[in-house]
Amino acid sequence: MSEGDSVGDSVHGKPSVVYRFFTRLGQIYQSWLDKSTPYTAVRWVVTLGLSFVYMIRVYLLQGWYIVTYALGIYHLNLFIAFLSPKVDPSLMEDSDDGPSLPTKQNEEFRPFIRRLPEFKFWHAATKGILVAMVCTFFEAFNVPVFWPILVMYFIMLFCITMKRQIKHMIKYRYIPFTHGKRTYKGKEDAGKTFAS
Repeated sequence: MSEGDSVGDSVHGKPSVVYRFFTRLGQIYQSWLDKSTPYTAVRWVVTLGLSFVYMIRVYLLQGWYIVTYALGIYHLNLFIAFLSPKVDPSLMEDSDDGPSLPTKQNEEFRPFIRRLPEFKFWHAATKGILVAMVCTFFEAFNVPVFWPILVMYFIMLFCITMKRQIKHMIKYRYIPFTHGKRTYKGKEDAGKTFAS
């Protein structure tokens, strides 16, 4: 391999200015993502705000309904992945190769592990809104459609998909929202010592 053949290398063997710029930009972006991790409520409020701004923009422009429909389908897919367990119990039904969800009250507690974690769900949803917002600046994405049909189709798709997901939850007895292991309180005086 000759000099400058590797990705991002300049002729002199050092990383090019463009490569260093985008690497540094990626590091700054990842740093901001890492700092935002503990602030779940704030992240979702910002995402809902962006979604509200997007909806107002689409309403005022009276167009880009296909982009909005695609964004809704994308968010629905993310939401279904967020509600689904990482290991599908229907696939584990016949094999005893690993841990499964508890099916009886006295079984050991196992926390619900999602196929799509909350942070990745938020990140993908926010990026989707931003991409849709950028698409509204290009007339090529403004395909003329009769939007009430898209709304009705989305509502039908949402109902059918959620019905299927809820049936799956009931059949395999899992709830996608856990708040940690249950704690049982003993006697109130447990742990106290006797002092004479």
